[in-house]
Amino acid sequence: MNNPKHGPRRPVAYKNEDFLDSTDARSLRILSEYLHPLSHFREEKIQDTIVFFGSARLNEEGPLGRYYAEARQLARMITEWSDALPVSSRRFVICTGGGPGIMEAANRGAYDAGGKTIGLNIGLPFEQWPNPFITPELSFEFHYFFMRKFWFAYLAKALVVFPGGYGTLDELMEILTLAQTKKLEKKIVIVLYGTSFWKEILNFDALVRYGTIAAEDLELFQMVDDPTAAFELLREGLTKYYLEPEAPLAEPVAGMPDIAKSRI
Repeated sequence: MNNPKHGPRRPVAYKNEDFLDSTDARSLRILSEYLHPLSHFREEKIQDTIVFFGSARLNEEGPLGRYYAEARQLARMITEWSDALPVSSRRFVICTGGGPGIMEAANRGAYDAGGKTIGLNIGLPFEQWPNPFITPELSFEFHYFFMRKFWFAYLAKALVVFPGGYGTLDELMEILTLAQTKKLEKKIVIVLYGTSFWKEILNFDALVRYGTIAAEDLELFQMVDDPTAAFELLREGLTKYYLEPEAPLAEPVAGMPDIAKSRI
C-alpha cells in the first residue's frame, strides 16, 4: 500500500513483469532458461539423458506409423533397464522435444515403463504442444532455441534419431559436429533409426568422397532397423563408456546433473 506522505512504490525489479519482458532483461530470461531446468533436474535426481529426435508430423496411424510404435518400444526398454540400475540418481532418462510424433512416442514408452521422462518444449506458432506423457515436474517450455539445445546436448549420453525433417536434421548435425570436433569430453552414442530413410536422405559416403568429412567420421554413428538392435547398441555403449569405463570417470557433483564438460 502506498503511503500518502511519499511517492508511489514501484515493484522490485525481479517482480516487474514489464521489465522482465523488455529487451534490457533478455540476459535474465536466458539465464532463467538455464537455472529453472537445472533446479528441477537436481530435485528429481536426473543425472543424464537419452535424447530421442524425430518428426513431430509422424503419427501412430500414418504411413510411417511403424516408427512411432518402435520408438515407443525402444524408450520403454531403455527405461526398464535404466530404472533397474543400482544407483541413487536417475540415469539415462528419456528426453524429447516434448511435442507430438516421435517425441510423444518416446515419452509414452518411458511412461509405459513407469519411469520419469523429460520434455523440452519450444513455443512455436504450430505443431508444438506438450504431449501428455511427460513427467509434469520435467516438462519445460523454452523461448530460446539455443537454450533448449543446450539441455539436449549437455545432459545426453546417447542420441536416437528417427526419421524427421528440418528440426531433426538440425539437431542431428549439431550433435554430430560436437562429436566430430571432440568439443565435449564425453562420448555420445549416436543411433540413426531407419537405415533406408537415412541413406536416402543423407549421402554420408558422398561427403567422404568429396573430402568434406573424413572416413572415420562415419564411425560416429550407427544405423539400425529394430528396437532390439538399437537397445543392444545403446546398452553396450553406455555400459562401456559410463557404467564400466576402462578409465575412471570424474565423479559428478553430488545431487547435480552431470553437465558435459568442454575440452576448451
